[in-house]
Amino acid sequence: MVALRKTVEVPDISIHERIEVDSRDSAVIVVDMQNDFAHRDGKLFVPSAPDTIPAIKRLIDKARESGVPIIYTQDWHQREDPEFRIWGEHAVENTWGSEIVEELKPREGDIVIRKLRYDGFYGTSLEHILSHVLRRNTLIITGTVANICVLHTAGSAALRWFNIVVPMDGISALNEFDYLAALRQIDFLYKGTIVKSVDGIYFR
Repeated sequence: MVALRKTVEVPDISIHERIEVDSRDSAVIVVDMQNDFAHRDGKLFVPSAPDTIPAIKRLIDKARESGVPIIYTQDWHQREDPEFRIWGEHAVENTWGSEIVEELKPREGDIVIRKLRYDGFYGTSLEHILSHVLRRNTLIITGTVANICVLHTAGSAALRWFNIVVPMDGISALNEFDYLAALRQIDFLYKGTIVKSVDGIYFR
């Protein structure tokens, strides 16, 4: 096997400094901010994930003040899950690794979606909850990993005609290439809105 090493120029990504969203039409989705990914002792630790915790918390606090629902996705695997052939054992149901990190723990009234694969919509009730229970069409997506579970969830949402907003300081990846590739795909392919910071998102 030969490793491909090549320097590439990142295509343009449209980045917004500030956006306003309707609090009555919005929901915040926090993707997989679990101990196995976002804690230094986790089995699949993403080194930049802890850096996003303060930003995600600020967004959550702001959303709660505006009555915007918070939805967490939680990777949730049984002991013999075939995904472990790819990544090794991680986020096993009812273990410390599968828990949401302490700083972002869900509160009463928040919604937790346990998922089997990268996509938060695959095999879950997420679409039903958003479309028929909460009746929300704009999704502000944060979490980890940018080019895996964040991207697959954002893409799946876009294919269902949800409006996608992604704050740059609210997502993390294993390396810069993966991080920028995810932003590029969300902007170019799924026509999502990329915001420089959670602090540039205003609920009206």
